[in-house]
Amino acid sequence: MSVLVKPIITEKATEDAEVRNRYAFHVKKDANKLEIKQAIEAFYGVHVENVRTMIVAPKPKSRFTKSGIISGKTAPYKKAIVEVRSGETIDFFNNI
Repeated sequence: MSVLVKPIITEKATEDAEVRNRYAFHVKKDANKLEIKQAIEAFYGVHVENVRTMIVAPKPKSRFTKSGIISGKTAPYKKAIVEVRSGETIDFFNNI
């Protein structure tokens, strides 16, 4: 059972990967930095230099419907920013 849930592919994360060789991942909440490093190295075959983690807070959301305003919030999740060794890259789109 892997600690990696999915890679985060946004404009900011893509630019960070191209310029600074850092990649963002959505990981399981109970995963620590060592487990994240081992999972990335095993799955993608790269050498990880640095791992930074953060808990992304939930954001409030509201929607206007026929029956009134529905309020809620997004789910919190853990995000990992992984820096790989210079000269190595992770290709998320090679299987498409």
